[in-house]
Amino acid sequence: MNVWIAIIGTAVGCYVVKLAGLLVPAGALERPLVRKLAALLPVALLAALTAQQTFADGQTLVLDARAAGVAAAAVALVLRAPFLLVVAAAVVVAAGVRALGG
Repeated sequence: MNVWIAIIGTAVGCYVVKLAGLLVPAGALERPLVRKLAALLPVALLAALTAQQTFADGQTLVLDARAAGVAAAAVALVLRAPFLLVVAAAVVVAAGVRALGG
């Protein structure tokens, strides 16, 4: 029974958030500050998700092959490598560290 209450509550919450977004006046969305924040928000959320998935394991902080892969990707990005090369560098370095026992 508690699961159904959670499902219904989530559905109602999603509907209310969607409705609130539709009720915002168009003039408020055209302000420069709102447009700038809307452009930066996905980047911030993706960075937070990447950090959480890379450096956390439950309630503990870990440094393992995932961190080495992200570091390799960061170096490739600084060197302005193409996206596929950035991903390949991260994969190769993470696999190498795991193969070496890290």
